[in-house]
Amino acid sequence: MRVDSGERANLAFVATDPSTHLTVATMDGAEQTLSQWLTTFNLLVVVIDPYTHESGWIIPTTDRIFAHYEEADVRCAFLVTGNGDGARQYLGKYADRWLVLTDENRELVGSLSLDRLPALIHIGQDGSLVGSAEGWDPPQWRQVLEGVEEAMAWRSRPLLPTSEDPGAFEGTPALT
Repeated sequence: MRVDSGERANLAFVATDPSTHLTVATMDGAEQTLSQWLTTFNLLVVVIDPYTHESGWIIPTTDRIFAHYEEADVRCAFLVTGNGDGARQYLGKYADRWLVLTDENRELVGSLSLDRLPALIHIGQDGSLVGSAEGWDPPQWRQVLEGVEEAMAWRSRPLLPTSEDPGAFEGTPALT
């Protein structure tokens, strides 16, 4: 029997509040705890795995989403489950455009209890997980972005999906 994405969501792990004491580095090696990244703004993160094609498919979509929130009081970042050099190579031109954090040992991914990547994560300033979506499921990503708009009092959201976006896909295992 084939499980559709709605049924899969009921069977999947449920993402949890992350540990704000974990150290997260930029791709250039500057380290801060998650709580330090959250001192001024909420965090909107797209978690990608540089060792899979599926995460690469969502990078242009993420660029469009982040551009939409560029003026909002939310910090947008890629979280790459690799090292800084690998993140720079995998993201190409997008590495220069956005904040890029690395989670080479997947400690933050594990702390969030993520099951599939890519994932869209919204973390509040208090360290709570405000919203999450795993894999590329446009309705679930829209729901997370609705939470961003509510938290930021932002009155518009990016169109999801567009004709440029990939078709929905489940993603790959987060913890391998």
